[in-house]
Amino acid sequence: MTSHIAFIGLGNMGGPMALNLLNNNFKVTVFDLNQDAVKVLTDQGAQAADTAQSAAQQADAVVTMLPSGEIVKSVYLGEDGLIQCVQKGTLLIDCSTIAAEDAREVIDAAHEADIGMIDAPVSGGTAAAEAGTLTFICGGDDNDFKAAKPILSAMGKNIFHAGEAGAGQVAKICNNMLLAIHMIGTSEALNMGVSQGLDPEVMSEIMKASSGNNWSLQVYNPYPGVMPNVPASRDYQGGFMVELMNKDLGLAQKLAERSNTATPLGALSAELYQQHQNQDGSGLDFSSILQFLKTQS
Repeated sequence: MTSHIAFIGLGNMGGPMALNLLNNNFKVTVFDLNQDAVKVLTDQGAQAADTAQSAAQQADAVVTMLPSGEIVKSVYLGEDGLIQCVQKGTLLIDCSTIAAEDAREVIDAAHEADIGMIDAPVSGGTAAAEAGTLTFICGGDDNDFKAAKPILSAMGKNIFHAGEAGAGQVAKICNNMLLAIHMIGTSEALNMGVSQGLDPEVMSEIMKASSGNNWSLQVYNPYPGVMPNVPASRDYQGGFMVELMNKDLGLAQKLAERSNTATPLGALSAELYQQHQNQDGSGLDFSSILQFLKTQS
């Protein structure tokens, strides 16, 4: 039975995920460069480690939630990387959203060292991370997936095995491209309705009960004040930052190019989010695209 988890990367998503492991009676050792994020977890009973390596050395499993493929490869494959320092039999679970080829490179290296590993990017946003209702989209061997499932079940509600190593990343990138598209569409519709005198809350309820219904309307409304406890109602702070959406849309466009797949709406979404980041969106939640659209009127 896996009981001791090392959790590396305690950002907006990773912190609540690690807390849910604690709440499900796992022993958790945490590491992050942000000491304030570490303190939030140690105040709840986690142990702190000085380095990612020391966090992982005695753990039964390691979960990482990191911002880019380069950082993931550095943590796992770099000098004194985790693959070199963990004990045989340790299970590695990377929940970062990165390029599929980067995930495959790290997983292949883990398997060469006789260490199990899966890629398990997540969907659902910070609210689902806090509630323990995330969706995990996994790639890897059947046995590694089965070993990871009890850990993932402590943090999520829906756990999918998309296929072999890297398949979780492909599915996640496709999903986030669609997320960007319907967030922009939702923001356009609300902005246009409000410009004509409609109440954004009433407009949202109409669309939720009609053919325009989507996840952004249901749980992540981009219009300020319509829905409590979402980034739009706290000045677009917290949540999934514009920079991260831009990273994922860039991954989607690279994947589309390599696979010779037409993604015209995905390409336009990438262009709009990049413009938003360049203008005033840096550091804001991705639902702030509504604010960007207001400036384009």
